[in-house]
Amino acid sequence: MKVPFVDVRSQYADVREETDAVLHEILTTGGYVLGKHNQGLEAEIAALHGVKHGIAVNSGTDALRIMLDATGVGRGDEVITTAFTFVASAEVIVQAGAVPVFVDIDPETFQIDPSKIEAAITPRTKAIMPIHLFGQLVDVQAVCDIARRHDLIVLEDAAQGIAAHHNGVYTGNYGAAAGLSFYVTKNLGAAGDGGMILTNYDDVADKSRAMRVHGMMRERYVYDYIGYTSRMDEIQAAILRVKLTKLEEWNCRRDELSRIYFEVLAGTEVALPKTIPGNNHTWHQFSVRVPNRDGLKAFLKEREVDSMIYYPIPLHFHPPYSHLAAKGSLPQTEKVASEILSLPIQAHLSEDQVRFAAESVREFCKAKAGV
Repeated sequence: MKVPFVDVRSQYADVREETDAVLHEILTTGGYVLGKHNQGLEAEIAALHGVKHGIAVNSGTDALRIMLDATGVGRGDEVITTAFTFVASAEVIVQAGAVPVFVDIDPETFQIDPSKIEAAITPRTKAIMPIHLFGQLVDVQAVCDIARRHDLIVLEDAAQGIAAHHNGVYTGNYGAAAGLSFYVTKNLGAAGDGGMILTNYDDVADKSRAMRVHGMMRERYVYDYIGYTSRMDEIQAAILRVKLTKLEEWNCRRDELSRIYFEVLAGTEVALPKTIPGNNHTWHQFSVRVPNRDGLKAFLKEREVDSMIYYPIPLHFHPPYSHLAAKGSLPQTEKVASEILSLPIQAHLSEDQVRFAAESVREFCKAKAGV
């Protein structure tokens, strides 16, 4: 039984009529840039998260990069984050002239371990960038408490955290800004790239809007900042607005499918993911830990069950970031990277497909144990 990790064709089929109609509208009217669909998407995503401003940009990476600038993080500053993430999280900090400071993660949730943060704070620390990995928030109360005690900015990397919340308070409300990604494979994915900055601060919103268009804020051809070319095109905004009407349904489906994994894999050697109390989980990924991860991945491939490794190499093992932390200094990060495997959980899978994937994992574990 084939179990695909991503199925954008089935997703498109789910919204084909509405998508085709809105694309026809844009192509016939010629409203390609910063039009009504950009404005509509910004308002709708901001409303979903209960924040004042949404600023649509070209990618999730641009969202992180621009919000660093908009909140004054720059040369010589330090930003505390983790090495267990996609490279964009650290990349943008370096591009801003700041220094990423890596702390270890909780091996059960894969999120930054708040108990490790205060030891990493120095007089140069300007911000904490928690990464809401795989579809749930970090321990936001603990992170925000630390930030308040030390007068630090919180910048949420919410690239995988759209519609994630803690006790009903959504991402975007825990710091100066949050960055979302709408890359193809996200829970809410564009037909390409896209991102958004969320903030409750008028000054951050104004500067972010200016910086996405070359630093223009007051009027055309008057440049207040050194900016970027980071407009979200109208086609992407329109497609995202159509898909947004399905997001709750699709996220609920992911949650239903996650329960199959928990049911079937209970009692095996598989370390199942943990949800932090008070969080919802939108299951951008269903990531487990297995000692013989590579063997399991190969076994699943033989059965035509897709899987992915997020992330196989911690950032401090890569040449551009190796000076930031020594190998062995982040033991949980390094152990998790050697064991983690993400199993298929996209919303257009059938229960039979997910059960087959889960039973395949269970069979591998039983064979390994000699049962």
